[in-house]
Amino acid sequence: MSRDQGESLPLTDALVQLSFLVQSVIEKACAEHGTSAGQARLLGVLEGRSPAMTELAALLGVERASVTGLVDRAERRGLVRRTPNPGDRRASHVHLTDQGRQTEAAFRASVARRIESLTAGLPPADRSRLARLATRVLGVEA
Repeated sequence: MSRDQGESLPLTDALVQLSFLVQSVIEKACAEHGTSAGQARLLGVLEGRSPAMTELAALLGVERASVTGLVDRAERRGLVRRTPNPGDRRASHVHLTDQGRQTEAAFRASVARRIESLTAGLPPADRSRLARLATRVLGVEA
């Protein structure tokens, strides 16, 4: 069934299709920068903070064992480093290295460039409205 030019998809269909499109953008940026989606997400979460492993697992929404493997792989690539927590010898904090910061910035710029290209046909007011609506749906304070 075809749709008329001005007819919108149902909300669920539109959001699912949009998520597929955004996921494709992320996959292309990951391939461009030689990183997995998990590592890209790790780098983004670490930008501007140095959480303990437990907090990092919570921020990523994964089990601590999963975050340990993710951090191990990123550490081997020189993207992150761990430092001991002075108050708890069993705990460590995870930090971006200079290489990790550069990779995260390049990845973010690559995604932004692709998203800008996808939305280039929208008037600026619609782009702003889309950003505001997405922010509200995500429950994020701007």
